Amino acid sequence: MFRPQLPDTPHLPTTATAQHQVQAPMPSAGRPLTPYVGAVTAVVVVGIVLTALLAAVAVTAVSVAIAAVVLRSFVHNANRR
Repeated sequence: MFRPQLPDTPHLPTTATAQHQVQAPMPSAGRPLTPYVGAVTAVVVVGIVLTALLAAVAVTAVSVAIAAVVLRSFVHNANRR
């Protein structure tokens, strides 16, 4: 029913000649990056550990809240009897 009409694309000549130049690698400006690998690894590991601790605290808080609701229900039902 609806068919998109693609625009005409210009065709490049197939006999294009390109000159390839070999460039020397750029000399590194400043210090190499290898000393920073240890620091980056340490930051990533600390981040993972802190995230795991935060997740553990969240799970503990949820389980304590559920236990409090259950105990409150037991105490409330015991007072009715």
